[in-house]
Amino acid sequence: MKRNIFIFVALMATSALMAQNIQYPKTVKDGTTDNYFGTTVADPYRWLENDTSEQTAAWVEAENQVTNAYLSKIPFRQKLLQRMTELMNYEKIGAPRKRHGKWYFYKNNGLQNQSVLYVMDELGAAPRVFLDPNTLSADGTVALKGVFFSNNGRWAAYSISRSGSDWQEFFVIDLQTGRQLDDHIQWAKFSGAAWQGDGFYYSAYDAPVAGKEFSNVNETHKIYYHKIGTPQSEDVLFYQNPAYPKRFYTLDINEEETMMYLYESGAGAGNNLFVRDLRQPGSQLIQMTLDMDYQYSPIFSDGDKLFLFTNYGAPKGRIMTTDIHHPGLNDWQELIPEQQNTLNDVDVINRQLILTYMQDASDHAFVYGLDGRLRHEVQLPSVGSVGFTGDEKEPECFYTFTSFTQPGTVYRYDMVSNTSELYTAPKVKFRQEDYTSEQVFFQSKDGTRIPMFLTYKKGLKRNGKNPVFLYGYGGFNVSLNPGFSPVRIPFLESGGIYAQVTLRGGGEYGEEWHQAGTKMQKQNVFDDFIGAAEWLIREGYTSKEKLAIVGGSNGGLLVGACMTQRPDLFRVAIPQVGVMDMLRYHKFTIGWNWSSDYGTSEDSKEMFDYLRAYSPLHNLKPGTAYPATLVTTADHDDRVVPAHSFKFAATLQESHQGPNPVLIRIDTKAGHGGGKPLAKVLEEQADIYGFIMYNVGMKLK
Repeated sequence: MKRNIFIFVALMATSALMAQNIQYPKTVKDGTTDNYFGTTVADPYRWLENDTSEQTAAWVEAENQVTNAYLSKIPFRQKLLQRMTELMNYEKIGAPRKRHGKWYFYKNNGLQNQSVLYVMDELGAAPRVFLDPNTLSADGTVALKGVFFSNNGRWAAYSISRSGSDWQEFFVIDLQTGRQLDDHIQWAKFSGAAWQGDGFYYSAYDAPVAGKEFSNVNETHKIYYHKIGTPQSEDVLFYQNPAYPKRFYTLDINEEETMMYLYESGAGAGNNLFVRDLRQPGSQLIQMTLDMDYQYSPIFSDGDKLFLFTNYGAPKGRIMTTDIHHPGLNDWQELIPEQQNTLNDVDVINRQLILTYMQDASDHAFVYGLDGRLRHEVQLPSVGSVGFTGDEKEPECFYTFTSFTQPGTVYRYDMVSNTSELYTAPKVKFRQEDYTSEQVFFQSKDGTRIPMFLTYKKGLKRNGKNPVFLYGYGGFNVSLNPGFSPVRIPFLESGGIYAQVTLRGGGEYGEEWHQAGTKMQKQNVFDDFIGAAEWLIREGYTSKEKLAIVGGSNGGLLVGACMTQRPDLFRVAIPQVGVMDMLRYHKFTIGWNWSSDYGTSEDSKEMFDYLRAYSPLHNLKPGTAYPATLVTTADHDDRVVPAHSFKFAATLQESHQGPNPVLIRIDTKAGHGGGKPLAKVLEEQADIYGFIMYNVGMKLK
């Protein structure tokens, strides 16, 4: 026991000594201020918002040099990366899906930067490479975003992104010859390909100003029709709405090409829905709904009958039907009413409905007929998450299941006999049976009951000395379900606990749970997260000296807000690609789209005051000892622009007083996270876990 205490103290002392020797770059300040409802707010690092200036580039280089120098001195950093690489090196196979008589599935041999799309003539036949995104760039930074097959079986459109950006490019493959055509579409964003006849619809913005591709506000989303074999310059503008430039517009067309749906979103928590009967020559789009506060989504059409999902009048979701001749919301009829648990997903396979509900953030699946009658529950392997794959008219059905201790495993499901058989299971180099997960509940500050999952190695003792990786999100109706991560294993092997908390603002308990963490209720989310940390300490799982908090994007805001509100409570903070400037977030790319959750500083003085009260950037106080902090961002992040993290890190380094390191890690040729090549993922995760483990005094086992 004494030896372990000595090792812990020695490690902490070494870490503190390293931090004391850090010379942070001197970040220039200017006199920039803004006036909000008579209140002057300083923004001395505004110049860091210019992500293409030489001055910003020099600052990024200087910060990365300091950060890399610190991370390189972590004694077990290389061994940690090696162990993560070993754990990630297993064959990953996705569920197969039938399209036009052939079967397609994704596969990664182990350490490929991007997964490869394969095709089989029939199930069990020898697979052939259909599309390998690893061939599109030498460093794996070109990612495949989506593949969209034409309804006549002649073509497949696919979209890519470069260096993690949200910008998309479309290309087309001839399915008969396998040859890529000359068709090439640029500056698409948040778009699929909706096929009709010999072409498809897509959504795009006008080409951005050179040098501002990743920061300028995106306005006036447009829908175009592209005919195969023609240049993009000849694409026909199908729809735009200049009266509302800060909204999204996307199209969807069913496989029979009888129904067209237009979605309008970006001004609320949901979307508006329009429909057009393509069987009728000269038909027009008809508006089905009148607001964007609720979700409306078509799931199936059977002749004139439309099946739809909505949470209108049902915060936890329900299934409705209507007739194409009476598409207005007032004419919709309830088919499957709202249940006690939240409806998370709907699939139509073999002309049956598979409904996935969340019970305390864990999935449960049920099969219903098109008549709305329950057939049976699908018996899943355990508590976890599930996703179904199949076709509306085909009998074959697969599902992928995962949990905190079980990697993604594919099962073949017989909908008639209600039986599952293993299709493919990954082989990860760890002993799954050595680990366990449990779900606990605690009361938040206002008495709300909050769930939390804990995953750890069996035999763990609640002695207050276990390192904890506390993770949360809490926003935008996003649900955090159980899931497996190979990079988490070395932390668990070394005695750590992974804690995932179900915060208000998410979608786990329906729209009311979501709204309880938005706008003037946003503080509930931070209180829930702080409450989770206090409960873990009170119940003997950990201590303040062993507690790390982690979150990305809106979760980065979560970490930033909690570390500024309770800097005494956490040993380590990792805000990843976070929204840190709550007064200006809406002025970049598609930040305006987040106002339904956050509100903006321009709405009212009351909203400005509320945002300023928790904005991470504006609540860093000079002379405060903050947790050991590693801010992460990337140069091509055009979702949450890196200026958020730049300004926060500069202010943190200026304000912080104490031995803990406060650093920023800025990745290159990377974005918000999606499509990041595996090599970059492993490097980043080794740095994050290494920083945490080193600063809580862990040794890699």
